[in-house]
Amino acid sequence: MIHPLRKTTHARWPVVSSCILGSLLWLCAAAPSLHASELRIERLFGPEIKTGPYKHPARIEELRNGDLYAVYYGGDGEYAIDTGIFASRLKKGGRKWTTPKRIANDPFRSLGNGVVWQAPDGLLWLFYVVRYGETWSTSRVQAKVSRDDAETWSEAFPLVSDEGMMVCNRPIVLGNGDYLLPLYHETGNNIDYTAADSSGLFLRYDVKKKDWKQTGHIRSATGNIQPVPVEMRENFLIAYIRRGGNFEPTTNGWTIRSESHDGGWTWSEGVNTAFKNPNSSVDFIKLRSGNLLLVFNDSMNERTPLTVALSADGDKTWPWRRNVAEGPYDYAYPMAVQSRDGKIHLIFTSHERTIVNHAVLDVEWIKQGGPVKSWLPKK
Repeated sequence: MIHPLRKTTHARWPVVSSCILGSLLWLCAAAPSLHASELRIERLFGPEIKTGPYKHPARIEELRNGDLYAVYYGGDGEYAIDTGIFASRLKKGGRKWTTPKRIANDPFRSLGNGVVWQAPDGLLWLFYVVRYGETWSTSRVQAKVSRDDAETWSEAFPLVSDEGMMVCNRPIVLGNGDYLLPLYHETGNNIDYTAADSSGLFLRYDVKKKDWKQTGHIRSATGNIQPVPVEMRENFLIAYIRRGGNFEPTTNGWTIRSESHDGGWTWSEGVNTAFKNPNSSVDFIKLRSGNLLLVFNDSMNERTPLTVALSADGDKTWPWRRNVAEGPYDYAYPMAVQSRDGKIHLIFTSHERTIVNHAVLDVEWIKQGGPVKSWLPKK
C-alpha cells in the first residue's frame, strides 16, 4: 500500500516546485564512472515526464544483456483511475534512460505497485497490482512476461485472485531452483491504516511443474506488509518486513523480522528488530560476497533519512550504516540490486512520490565513506 505522510502532503509542494525548477542536475552531463568508495545519485524522472505527477514506487532490474530496466506506477494520483505501469531502459554502456512508456494498464481499474524481475531461464516477469474497489484491500495481482528482454510483453494474466493480495518486492531464487515471490494480504479497507491482521506471505514457484503455490502467512502484533526474504542456507530463510498500523506519531515503530526453517512454506511470528520503521517499505538482499544489505528509513515517523546497513556475519550484527539521502523531503520505497560488475544499484522515490531516483554505490562506500555526487538538495 502506498501511503503518503499525511501531515506534510500539501505543505511541501511549493518547496518541491522551487527545488525542481532551481536545481542544476549534474546528471544532465555525461555521468562519470563510479570510483571506489563513491555514492552517485541521479534523478531519473520528475514532473516533466508526462505520465502524470504521481511516480511511485520504482523498481529496477539488470537484464541478461546488461541493460538496466526500471518500472513505476504513475498517473494523476495514488487512487486515480488512470494509473498504469511505466518502464524505462538504460542500455548497457549508455548514458541516457529512455522516456518512460506504458507497459500495463486497465481501462476500468487503477493499477498499483509494479515489480520487474528476470528469472534464470531468461523469462522476464512483470508483477503488478490491480485495485478493484476504493481501497488497496480490494486488490489482486496480475502478471505479464517477456521473452525478448522487455521489447514486447504478453497479455496480462491473473496471478492471485484472492481479494486484498498485493505485490511490492522481487522474487529470489532458492537453492533448489524454485522461486519465492513476496506478497502481502492487506486488510482494513482504509486509506489511513492497515489492520492488525494484514500479513506478509509468498508464492513459491516450482520450476519443474511451472506452478505457483501460496505459503503460510507472517503474523505479528500490529500487522505487517511487504516482506523481503533472503535464503541464508538450505531451507533457512530470513525476512525483514514493513510494520503495519497507522501513520500517527509513535515511539514504538520498528521493522519486523521473521524466519522460515522449511524453505519458506511456514514462517515464525514476526517480531520487532532494532531497525526503525515509519510504516514504510524496506529492502533486504544478500550480496554475492555473502554480506547482507538492508535499506530502510531510519526513523519511526518520517521517510527520511534513507539508510543502508551492512552485515558481514549473517544477520548477527550490523556494524556499518550510511545515509544515502537525508533532509526535509521523503526518500522511500527502495529496491537494491547488485549488478554483474559488483556495484549496488538502488532505486527510490522522493518529493511526495513525484521523482524517481537511481543511486549507485559499493560496499566500500558503506564501510569507509567517500564522496557523494548527487542532485539532492541540502535543505
